[in-house]
Amino acid sequence: MRVSVVGAGLGGLALAQGLRGAGIEADVFERDPGIVARFQGYRLVLNPTGFQAVRDCLPTRWHPLLDEIVMEASAEQLVLDPRLNEIGRLGAGRTGIVVDRQVLRHLLLTGLTVHTDAALTGYDVLPDGTVRARFAHRDPATADLLVGADGVTSAVRGVLSPRTTPTDTGVRFVIGRTPLTDEFAALSKAYGSKIAGDGVSLLLGAMRFRTPPKQAAEQLAPDVTLPDIGDYVRWAMILPSNGSLENLTAQDAVLSRMDGWHPELRALIEQADPDNSTLLSIRVVKPAERWAPGPVTLLGDAIHATSPTGGNGANTALRDADLLRRRLIEADGGSRDLLDAVGDYERQMFEYGAEAVRSSLERLPAFAPGAKLS
Repeated sequence: MRVSVVGAGLGGLALAQGLRGAGIEADVFERDPGIVARFQGYRLVLNPTGFQAVRDCLPTRWHPLLDEIVMEASAEQLVLDPRLNEIGRLGAGRTGIVVDRQVLRHLLLTGLTVHTDAALTGYDVLPDGTVRARFAHRDPATADLLVGADGVTSAVRGVLSPRTTPTDTGVRFVIGRTPLTDEFAALSKAYGSKIAGDGVSLLLGAMRFRTPPKQAAEQLAPDVTLPDIGDYVRWAMILPSNGSLENLTAQDAVLSRMDGWHPELRALIEQADPDNSTLLSIRVVKPAERWAPGPVTLLGDAIHATSPTGGNGANTALRDADLLRRRLIEADGGSRDLLDAVGDYERQMFEYGAEAVRSSLERLPAFAPGAKLS
C-alpha cells in the first residue's frame, strides 16, 4: 500500500510516521517552500488521548525522548485584571501534557520523505481505484489513498467536499513567545489563566523543558535533530473583532492595548521574539455531509478546524492520525477492504470532530464576546 499525505502539520506527519513504522509507504507533500517557512513555534496542551495518539504513531525507541521534551502542567484557570488581581474563574482547573509544537514537529519529521513546494492543484481517481495527485511545481504522484491534512484552506477538501467551507468567527489574535527568565517569576499565577482588559483577553502559558530539546535528542536519540530552544512564555491576545490593525507589528498591536497594565506584562510583550510573533484569524470548519466513498479522505483542520479556545485542535488531529493509521494497517494486512477501513475512520472522525468544533465555539464568547458562531 502507498499513501500520499498532503500537508506537513502535526496530524499529517503523525500519520506518515505511524504508517512508516508499519511498513506502509507514505509520502508527504507540503505547499510551503521549506519545512520552516512559516511560524510554527508555540506550546500545545495535549490531553491523554492526544498524547497517547502521538506516542502510538512514533517508534518505541523515541518514547524516552518524547517523555523528556514534554512537561506535565496544571492551571487554575483564573480570571485576572490587567494588574494581576483575581476577579473570577474560567471554570475547573485544566491538566495535560505540554509540548512545544515546533519541537514535536521536528521529531515527527525525522526519517520521513517530505516534498516541499508541492501545492496541490487537483487529483484524479484512476480506473484501477488508485488516485493521482497533481501539483503546481512537481510531477504527479499516484497512491492507493490520498489524505488531505492541509489545514483550514485545504486544497484536497476543495475538490472532495467543495460545500464544506471555513467560517470566519471575526476574531483575531496575536500569538508570540518570550524567553522565560527570572524577571517573569511573578507572572506564574497567570499561566493558564485569562487576563481580561478593555475588550481584549491575554492568555499566558509557560513552556519548561526537563532537558533542552537539542541536548535531549543528542543523549537519547542521536538519529533525531531537535531545535535548540530554551524555556519560554507563550502569550496570545484575543482582539475585538472591530479593532484596526493597520500598519502595526504583532507586538505593537498588543502593546497598544496595554496602557496601564502591570509592568511585567508589558515587559513580557516588549521582550518577545519578533520572529515568533504573528497575527492570526480564528476560522472553523464544521464537518457536515459525508462525501462518496473513495480513495481520498481528510484529516485534522482540513475537516474539523476548531477555535483555539477549546484547546482541542491538535488533540483531535492526532486522534485522527492514530485512528486512520490503525485502520490502514488492517487494510494492508488484508483483514478488511481499503474503502471499508477509510469509511470506518470517517464515520468515527465525523462524530468526534463535530463535537470538538462545537465545544471549542462554546468557549469562544468567554474570550471574545463579539464572535460569530453560526
